[in-house]
Amino acid sequence: MSSEPGRRRYDSIRRTAQAQQTRAEIARAARTCFVAQGWSGTTVREVAREAGVSVPTVYAAYGNKTGLMRAVADAADLSADASRMLTELEAPGTEPARQLAAMAGYDRRLFERAGDVITLMREAARTEPELATAYRDGRRRGDETRVRVFSSWPTGTLRSGLDIAAAVDVYAALCTIDVYTTLTVERGWLPDAVERWWGEALARELLAPPRP
Repeated sequence: MSSEPGRRRYDSIRRTAQAQQTRAEIARAARTCFVAQGWSGTTVREVAREAGVSVPTVYAAYGNKTGLMRAVADAADLSADASRMLTELEAPGTEPARQLAAMAGYDRRLFERAGDVITLMREAARTEPELATAYRDGRRRGDETRVRVFSSWPTGTLRSGLDIAAAVDVYAALCTIDVYTTLTVERGWLPDAVERWWGEALARELLAPPRP
């Protein structure tokens, strides 16, 4: 019996794996170039050179420079481990304060591991409508997560006079890349300290004080 069909099948798997590896290498090269030179200062040719591939290979993988930036941003989201946050949010008996801490932990991981990408995305969004939309979509998804969490709490959990929309706004004002950068870069805080402060500050600002 000929082994040719089996070889062809494995050749197809091998080609798919190689293509995925090439895409990953291009995305890593794009992040390196974008961080070093900024959005406007980076060209597809430079990304191709950094990745060790041809310019047509980059275009075939991601379409254009905007596609590269979206791929870098998607990888940044994955690095923050959203599944860990969801596990912590859904753990039985988790109190609202612990849920706030879980969301702050996700933001800390995102900014610690991919703050440079978020800054790049904001820069690129000023001139690229597609990336501006992607940036707004990312912010909207974060808000939607907070709305779902805050809506699950019993009446009276939020501070008096604070509705869900306002609570989401307060969260968005506290847990930002700018606050994270100010504290870690300018003020010398460790990421752990930022995460802990965020959790405590969110609980103070959003949750009703415990009844005596």
